Parts: sequence; structure tokens; C-alpha cells
Amino acid sequence: MRVLVVEDEQQLAQQVTDALTNQGYVTDTAADGEQAHYMAAVESYDLVVLDLGLPQLDGLTLLKRWRTEGLRFPVLILTARDSWHEKVSGMDAGADDYVTKPFHIQELLARVRALLRRATGHVSATLMCGDLMLDTSQSQFFYQAQALALTSHEFRLLAYLMHHQDQVISRNQLTEHIYAQDQERDSNTIDVFIGRLRKKIPAAYIQTVRGLGYKLTQPNA
Repeated sequence: MRVLVVEDEQQLAQQVTDALTNQGYVTDTAADGEQAHYMAAVESYDLVVLDLGLPQLDGLTLLKRWRTEGLRFPVLILTARDSWHEKVSGMDAGADDYVTKPFHIQELLARVRALLRRATGHVSATLMCGDLMLDTSQSQFFYQAQALALTSHEFRLLAYLMHHQDQVISRNQLTEHIYAQDQERDSNTIDVFIGRLRKKIPAAYIQTVRGLGYKLTQPNA
């Protein structure tokens, strides 16, 4: 899952980015509203963490533009403690949730997980597909109650498929959601990661849909 962090305070942006990355998310950052507007237009994001007090283009105006342009990714806004009007304006403009500064990073991570689950139709912190389980609170996969040892790219790929199980996902779509903006991308490596995953869980979980991509599904379902 890929997240854009829009925050002009460098230390806070780094703290949020590090925490998200440690939880297995692909994370990009933007320091002003214009940069964020451009990045969201050319990249694919599953969620945006958005500060409202941004230079060049303020967060509220940016959010309204995104919604007008039809961008529907969940947006978690960051607001000052005493700015209740910002919370109201942000929610009315299309935000999905907010965190008040200063905040505990664990609260932000919990809200990110909840928004991503909601956006993909899941209600529990534990995602199940047969004997395969993703505990989103721990960022850990289990198969038949045994923890799986996955590389960062394997985890990101399998997590994206898990959030979108029973849906056909193209190689390009997977590439867009497991690599950050500054990483070299090659859709051919998706096949390599799929091959590795099929050695760690029963191969029948990940179906190849010829000419279209891959689908995670419960075997014999």
C-alpha cells in the first residue's frame, strides 16, 4: 500500500515517513501543496496524510482540488489542537479522518490502517483468506498460524493483493503500489516476487489471469 505524506515541517514529515515505512508501507513525501498536487496527478496512492498549513497551496484548497478532479483516495488531515474549524472545513472538503497535533505516532498509524481497510471493504484489523492471515496492526503475515518471513517487496505485494483479494490486479498496478517515486521500477520483477511468494504459501492462493495479471483467492473457494 502506498502513502503520500504532505507536510512542510521536515522533522515531523520524516517521523511520519519512517513510521509508515517501518509498517511496510511505500511512502512518498511532498513539502508544499503544489508539489503534492502534481505527485497525486502522476502517481497512484492508496492514502494521503495531509497537513493543512502548507506553503504555495494550502491543504484545504489542495484537498478540494483533488476531490473536484475525481481523486478518491482516503485523506487523513493533520490539524492544530485549537483549530476546530479546520477539522470541520477539512471534513466538509472531503477528508476522511483527522489527527490533532501533537499526536502519538501509534494513533496516526491506527487511523491509517482503519482508513485503508475501509477503502478496500474490510472492517477488521485481521484480514483472512483461507489459512492466510494478515495482521495489519503488526504488519505480519501468517499461514496456518505460523509467521511468514517475507522481504519488504514480498510483503508489500502480498499485502496489496490481500487488501484487494478476489480482484484481478495488473502487473502495472502492482508496480505502482509497491515502489516509491524515487525507486527504479520494472514490472517484470513482479513475476519474480510472485514466484517467491508461491514458494512460501500454497501456489494456488495466487492465480495468474492470463493477459490481465494476478488474483489472490482462497483455494477451492
